[in-house]
Amino acid sequence: MKTAEPTDTATETPTDTAAGPRAAAARRPARPPRRTLVRIGPWVAVPVRRSSLIAAAVTLLLLLGAATATLSMGRLGIHLADLPSALMSEATGKNAFVLNRLRGPRLVVAIATGAAFGLSGALFQSVTRNPLGSPDVIGLGAGAGAGAAAAALFLPDAMPVAVGSLLGALIAMAVVYFATGTGFRSPGRLVVAGIGVAAMATALTQYVVYAVERDKASALTAYINGSLSARSWDDATVIWIVLLVSVPFAALLARPLSIGEMGDDTATGLGARPARTATAAVALSIVLSAGAVSVAGPIAFISLTAPQIAKRVTRSGGPHLVMSTLLGALLLVLADLTAQQLPLFDDLPVGLYTMAVGGAYLGYLLIREWHRPV
Repeated sequence: MKTAEPTDTATETPTDTAAGPRAAAARRPARPPRRTLVRIGPWVAVPVRRSSLIAAAVTLLLLLGAATATLSMGRLGIHLADLPSALMSEATGKNAFVLNRLRGPRLVVAIATGAAFGLSGALFQSVTRNPLGSPDVIGLGAGAGAGAAAAALFLPDAMPVAVGSLLGALIAMAVVYFATGTGFRSPGRLVVAGIGVAAMATALTQYVVYAVERDKASALTAYINGSLSARSWDDATVIWIVLLVSVPFAALLARPLSIGEMGDDTATGLGARPARTATAAVALSIVLSAGAVSVAGPIAFISLTAPQIAKRVTRSGGPHLVMSTLLGALLLVLADLTAQQLPLFDDLPVGLYTMAVGGAYLGYLLIREWHRPV
């Protein structure tokens, strides 16, 4: 006598039929997300969700397209047919000027700066568990602007504005660290102290803008809003060194951050150390943001929006460090492309465009919350 073999299809009960297919589907166990092994050399195999892998590949293609458009669009752009040879060190004349002086360094700085901001925001939001958290919230950008302003007013010949910006960011973070009383371990105190430091730093910046001469004030305003104009290969070297040194440490923090998102008690029970992880993640986030600010100024909202877009694109939990890095680079390159090519304005600071995008994104979140049932 044959017995019926069990199948994957569950038998519907009268209750399931009465409740409808949605209720029956809700009771079925969720399928685990499909993962693909990405091999790095013969000994390392990293499990990656297929959705994340596809999203990363699409983002890379979009970044490549945006980079190509940056180099080729406009009156001074390199013709697409000449672009491959120009990139192979065969550029001459106008093409050499555009690639080596005008747009090449600017593009390379934009990619690394956006990536640094995106990774910084992902680290910070994962630790604070706050979708609206970013290094800007704790006063880093405002401190960088105040440092740049102070260097321009008090030490115009002794200290470059970029160095003043970096020192301002570091001083602001030191004040926040000691003001919380617990260092970087308490996200709530971190945000409150950061708001206070940001307010004081903004007041100093506005005073300097009114106090210095008009020409210097215009240049300073462009810098403190975030600008990629007149970037050099030296700037590109600085930010790429910061990014490449920080990435391995971020990779080491990926698993502890994923465990930490389950809650401090669960993370402690699994052998993680959430307080130590939080301190390390915030410190690395500050290093990345400070490096980006030193070469491009305090560009707003990239660190805020990139991790949130990554979360919605992949539709999965976790810190999304890789996707946030790629999306940060893409967002800043697109914003800089708009700043260069939009005919309505004459090369506005790229930070104004990222502010516009960030404001629109916050408006979208607000409208979404209004329409969400209570």
